[in-house]
Amino acid sequence: MDPIKLMTFYDLGLEESTVKSVKDAGFIDPTPIQKKTIPLALIGRDIMGIANTGTGKTASFILPLIDILNLGRSKARMPRALILCPTRELATQVSNQFIKFSKNSNLSSLILIGGESFNDQEKAMEKSCDVIIATPGRLIDFHDKGKLLLNSIKFLVIDEADRMLDMGFIPDVIKITKLIPRIRQTLFFSATMNDDVKKTSKNFLINPKEIIIDSPSNTAITIEQYKIYHKHNNKIDTLNLLINSEKIKSGFIFCNRKTNVDYVASALRKFNFNISALHGDMSQEKRKEMLNLFKSNKTDFLVCSDIASRGIDISSIPVVINYDVPMNVDDYIHRIGRTGRAGHMGKAYSIVGIEDEKIINSIEKFSKIKLSNLNISHSSPNKDKDQDKKILKKDIIAFGNHTPNFF
Repeated sequence: MDPIKLMTFYDLGLEESTVKSVKDAGFIDPTPIQKKTIPLALIGRDIMGIANTGTGKTASFILPLIDILNLGRSKARMPRALILCPTRELATQVSNQFIKFSKNSNLSSLILIGGESFNDQEKAMEKSCDVIIATPGRLIDFHDKGKLLLNSIKFLVIDEADRMLDMGFIPDVIKITKLIPRIRQTLFFSATMNDDVKKTSKNFLINPKEIIIDSPSNTAITIEQYKIYHKHNNKIDTLNLLINSEKIKSGFIFCNRKTNVDYVASALRKFNFNISALHGDMSQEKRKEMLNLFKSNKTDFLVCSDIASRGIDISSIPVVINYDVPMNVDDYIHRIGRTGRAGHMGKAYSIVGIEDEKIINSIEKFSKIKLSNLNISHSSPNKDKDQDKKILKKDIIAFGNHTPNFF
């Protein structure tokens, strides 16, 4: 049977109890990645899946995992499945999804991530656990301290492999795979496909089925994309004008560096915007606080880096702003993919300088769409603008005449 033509979760071969959990969660029809992945996962195939954020990728490995694990039981400190994620936020999202979809089973899971109490996680480990959802570093800590046995792992998921590469985690992942049985089923997922990702996958997969979903060129359908040229490197002024002239009420603002995240967040607060900021150097507690403020609509904008944004589970983002143009096409596609989901229209704005022309040309060529020029007036200084400049005087002295793109 061709899985592409299957239309319901039950048709994909899932158990009735699992399908009921899916329906109870409000999902009716499987997405393309789920249609292709679930039947193959249920028969034990290794899979390399290429799918963008928001395609239903997480459920495509959690649902078959639930059915497979329902056939047996785990012992204390000896889980049967391992899901590796690059960030704490993504691991938390995956954990929440597993809990939701496994409610009609007797399966248990445990999340092992940095920024949380090691002792609390160790205490939870004393109970039998079927699935470990972890970041590589914390998992290795548990194993090296003799707190976790991995020789019963039969099912491995490596999620966001491209981000694992970017963050330098692949050596840790390779180390982990040497600690688990060689005979196992492995599902390997990435938002993007390139030579590095393909080469890396060969360390983990045996005769995999390759599944590619959602070509980036489709972003043009539901997302209006604009570029705004800033003058005299005055990007903060351009950002403020953009938000006000376009009457943008909420959205993500992406920066390339954590120093820019802090700078932009501070500047926008001085423009009287309510801001959450997120980057990799923040403590887990602080990241949770910032994210919860944004999710509860207590702040208007989330200023973040690419790495920190991975795994954030927020739907219906109306606008994405690239304060810094991303350094590659893949990150651009991932950023703007935060908006325009589920048939809703979204808008993506990129603040562009002369130095960004090359990457902008690559983005336009790759996505087969021309970003529309948006002109915002920088002339006729007024009292408010003069006041804005006074507010930012301290920051301008600290950073020079422009924000620090490449610290």
